[in-house]
Amino acid sequence: MRRRGSDFRRRRRVADVLWWALCSVAVLLFIYILSKGNQIESRPALSKRLYRHDRIMEGLNITEEMLNPNSVTRQLNDQISLAKAFVVIAKESNNLQFAWELSAQIRNSQILLSNAATRRAPLTTRESESAIRDMAPLLYQAQQLHYDSATMIMRLKAKIQSLDEQMNSVTEKSQKYGQIAAEEVPKTLYCLGVRLTTEWFRNVNLQKKLKEKRKVEMKLKDNSLFHFCVFSDNILATSVVVNSTALNSKDPDRVVFHLVTDEINYTAMKAWFAMNNFRGVTVDVQKFEDFSWLNASYVPVLKQLQDSEIQNYYFSGNRDQGRTPIKFRNPKYLSMLNHLRFYIPEVFPALKKVVFLDDDAVVQKDLSALFSIDLNGNVNGAVETCMETFHRYHKYLNYSHPLIRAHFDPDACGWAFGMNVFDLVEWRKRNVTGIYHYWQEKNVDRTLWKLGTLPPGLLTFYGLTEVLDPSWHVLGFGYTNVDPKLIEDGAVLHFNGNSKPWLKIGMEKYKPLWEKYVDYSHPLLKKCNFH
Repeated sequence: MRRRGSDFRRRRRVADVLWWALCSVAVLLFIYILSKGNQIESRPALSKRLYRHDRIMEGLNITEEMLNPNSVTRQLNDQISLAKAFVVIAKESNNLQFAWELSAQIRNSQILLSNAATRRAPLTTRESESAIRDMAPLLYQAQQLHYDSATMIMRLKAKIQSLDEQMNSVTEKSQKYGQIAAEEVPKTLYCLGVRLTTEWFRNVNLQKKLKEKRKVEMKLKDNSLFHFCVFSDNILATSVVVNSTALNSKDPDRVVFHLVTDEINYTAMKAWFAMNNFRGVTVDVQKFEDFSWLNASYVPVLKQLQDSEIQNYYFSGNRDQGRTPIKFRNPKYLSMLNHLRFYIPEVFPALKKVVFLDDDAVVQKDLSALFSIDLNGNVNGAVETCMETFHRYHKYLNYSHPLIRAHFDPDACGWAFGMNVFDLVEWRKRNVTGIYHYWQEKNVDRTLWKLGTLPPGLLTFYGLTEVLDPSWHVLGFGYTNVDPKLIEDGAVLHFNGNSKPWLKIGMEKYKPLWEKYVDYSHPLLKKCNFH
């Protein structure tokens, strides 16, 4: 009996162990299943929280909001954009009441959008419903008033055309007033001329000093010297040309200046160059009225001046109802001082080579090397200006005229007057002045070119011009910006254009290049308020 009880107890213990093991496994399995269930439950909750956060952020993202076709914010913005366009058209149509109503509604809609942005959440349909409904009738009314895209385009075109016409009118007036300003004689220059004339007749010693200078007349015909010529009625500008050449010359004693002016400025010009010394440079002053050969039977320009129709065209300006720009009507282009450059061999019959300088130029290098340049049988040595297309022949001449079209290449390079080397021996041999006369007479009806000296110069010296290095002559100081490197390397700086350095309209940044050769401490300049 005892043995049997022992076996029973052993089997019972084994059963208990198995039972507890099964219970433990069941508990562990239950815990595992419970934990998995919690994870499954937590993921949607987290996803839901993230979704709500994204929705809030989406309300703050204007780009995403505007891409959403169901967005009321987008609808409101579209209405505002359209309304703004209609406001402009309404104002143009002088419908100010309607423009005010649109503007007021635009402000209301903008306030809604601003409030939504402040609270960091997109607009709801309920919030925007009132604003959208209030704006809709106004937009419909605008369409009924034909404030549509086609009408807007037409009106904008009309506005652009009107603005173009206004701009053209303002540009024409600007050119007219600029031309007048460029042609004016400043009071200071007028004062200088008057005081110099007075000083000449008052000061006998000044006249004697000039007579003593006549002892150097042999220099005026000596072809071993460096001869320069300037044709001008501007005393101060001519003085700057002479002074800058003298100060930068390596051998000023060999420099000779031949100045030609008119009767009015002749005495003042003589007085100025008699009372001032330019490092020993020889200066001779003449007036073109003394040239007996300069008469209407020989000079086409003088013949044109005697023609009543020409005088009416250039001096009254009423012949073509203002179709011709004012710059082409400038009577200075008919001035003999301007055309005298085509008669240099007659003006200086004893000379073989001269350098022509305009009175609006400044010399900042020694120019003696110009006289040793080989022109290769050509008459004119000049710097070409065809770096840009507007400086080619077709921009100066009328190529619809058969005479121009038959003789000249429209794409030929233009060149500049202002610093030119002239071989007067070749000039006389080729009768260049005769060529100039031919073209002037052909242009009596102004069909070949409008006016000026450069177009006839391009015709006269066509095929007779030797190209010089660009550094000899730098242009543009009277109308445009110039490369500083060109300024540094340039031998002659030319203030071509309306903005002359002695005028108030001169370009301020370039005035010092010219003013450095003006002695503002001179008593006469002080008396005339030059500064």
